[in-house]
Formats: sequence, structure tokens, C-alpha cells
Amino acid sequence: MQKNYLSKTVTALKPSGIRKFFDIAATMEDVISLGIGEPDFTTPQPIIDAGIRSLEHGETHYTSNHGILELREAIAQNLNDLYRVQYNPANEVVVTVGVSEALYLTFTAILDPGDEVIIPTPCFVSYQAEVSLAGGKPVEVYTTMEDDFQPDPAVLEKAITPKTKAILLGYPNNPTGAVVSREKLQAIADLAEKHDLIIVSDEIYDRLVYDFDHVCFSALPGMKDRTILLGGFSKSYAMTGWRIGYAAGPADLIKGLVRIHQYSVMSAPTISQYAALEALRVGEPYVQEMLAAYNRRRKLIYQGLNELGLETFEPHGAFYVFPSVHNTGLSDEAFAERLLAEEHVAVVPGSSFGDAGAGFVRCSYATSYAKIEKALEKIGKFVNRL
Repeated sequence: MQKNYLSKTVTALKPSGIRKFFDIAATMEDVISLGIGEPDFTTPQPIIDAGIRSLEHGETHYTSNHGILELREAIAQNLNDLYRVQYNPANEVVVTVGVSEALYLTFTAILDPGDEVIIPTPCFVSYQAEVSLAGGKPVEVYTTMEDDFQPDPAVLEKAITPKTKAILLGYPNNPTGAVVSREKLQAIADLAEKHDLIIVSDEIYDRLVYDFDHVCFSALPGMKDRTILLGGFSKSYAMTGWRIGYAAGPADLIKGLVRIHQYSVMSAPTISQYAALEALRVGEPYVQEMLAAYNRRRKLIYQGLNELGLETFEPHGAFYVFPSVHNTGLSDEAFAERLLAEEHVAVVPGSSFGDAGAGFVRCSYATSYAKIEKALEKIGKFVNRL
């Protein structure tokens, strides 16, 4: 029998529940997918044109490990314009292959074996995995629908031990659509100061916020020096396939990220960097146009699910709703499997996003209004049969 050469860490990783249902749905016809968190919009044409121009102008070589300076300057200016937080583009910003690589770089750079990272859940599926791959220990702290899926600072503090190195925040939240108030974020900032912790703040959905003001964590008083801010272009500018993001933080921490980045991917794709630069230059009208469309869909699916008897709290960010399926008598896994098999509607079980998500399913409204209407009709038929 062949020896298992995989490491124990990799063997222990939980497969992505998102990909599982995406792969099943891909084998079926006429599926309405509410499963994948990807804009249904195509990248705006001026951004595409900028990528093409970069190729035509011969920009097909490596860039600086940090990324092209012009893009880093634009990222820093954008953060200052939006949130009044200032970063030195020379040494406090690194351009990455999406926020996924930024997460990998961050935890590989800051964690020693056994270091703990507190993660409010439900959360994006890769958070725990990235911590584990870096040799750390993810510590889940549950949030609840009764608290609008906002983390309770008092509960977070109870989870802190001498081994705690960081708190990972992902807000606006995937999968719940939750947005955290300034007051709670300030309380978490106070915890970080009190216990000398790093905050890793994934704010990839910062521009997709409804009836709420997004608070950039590093812009809170005294937090820039202990925050690694992660952001990118995939969601706001419909650029998922370009794989382009960034990390911003204190120069000594970013230096550590770059050290790993240069040995793993060298630099983010050059064509994508030039496209991202154009997105920051001309993309705002497109962001607002897509935001308005998402908001219209958000209201439709939020109201529709509640009318079907699936209790759903109102999301204020990203493009997800997180209805409870407790009253159907099915687990979230069984609900998702049967809905896909019987009505050809794909959703993701909430338990894919941590144990706190059990009993819920994630529905993405990054699809057309008409498809959401049809999906609600099909979900209604399914629920009524139950």
C-alpha cells in the first residue's frame, strides 16, 4: 500500500463547502446558483481596456515585489480619501494575488507554532485553514442572529489566552452580510491595546455597504500600528478573475509579508496591477451602479425569504443573506442537498462557515433580479412541501 506523503496539517483541512456544492451544480442543467460569492457583472470596460493596453505596451514583465509604485500610491490615496487613514506607499502597502494570498502572507509572517488567532464565526471558509496552514491555532468565537452576527467584545476577551497573537475580523461579513458598529469595533480596538494583539481586518467588501457607514478598523484611534488591513478589487469592481488585492500595515509587518511574497509568487500579475490602477482612477461610477443593483436585489431576497418563513436578519454589507432553516426540520446540509436535487437551486450550508453557521444557509444575491425571483419561487415550493 502506498505511503501517505501528505502532511498531517493538510490532511486535517476541511474541504470547502462552497466548492462542494458548486461542483455538484456544475454537473446539472438549469441550476439557479445562489452559492458562489462572485459578482455577475463583467469587469467594467475601461478597466478591461487598461489591461489590454498594458499588454500592447509590453508590460509583460515582473514588477517590484511590492507591486508597481503607481498602484500602491493609488491604493494609499484611496484609503486616505475614504477613511482618513494614511499609508506610505513605499513600504506600508504590498500588492497581492487577491486577499487570499494576503491572508496566507499575513499568518505565515506573524504566527509561530501554537499561536492562537481568535475568529468570530460564521466566517469565510478559508480563515481557519489559513491559520492552521501557518502553524497557528484558530479559536472560533460564535456570533448569533440575535446580535445581528456582530461579535461581542466581552466574549472575545474571554477567549484570549497567553498564546493569543491576533484577532481576525471579516466585516462586512461573508456569509452573514453583517456590518459591525463603530462602538463595538472601538471596544475590540481597546481589547487589542489591552492585550497587545494584532488585528487582521479583511475589508474586501468595504464598498458594498447599505444604509450603514463602513468603519475602516485601522482608521480607529491608535489602531494603524497594530492592524494589517486587507482589501482588493474582486468584489467592488467585479474583478474576481484578475486576482488582485493588497495588504496595508506598519512597515515592519509589511516587510515580513513581502519577504514571503517574494519567495512564493514574486509579484502579483502585471496586467492585473494596471487594470486595478485604472479601477481606482475611473471605477467609482461603476461601483455605485453595481451597489445600487445589489441593494435592489438585497431587499428582494431578504423580504422574500422572510415571507417564506425562513427567518433572516437584514444584511447591511457584502452580497449575502443568511436565512435560518431550523424550522424546516432539516439540517443545513440536508436542506442544501435536497433544494439542489429537487428544485435545482444551489445554496451553501451555513456549517461550511464554522460551527456557528449550523442551521443556516448562505444565499448570494450576486445574480440577476429575475433569477432571484425564480429562486424564491422554487424555494417556496420546496419549503411548502416540507
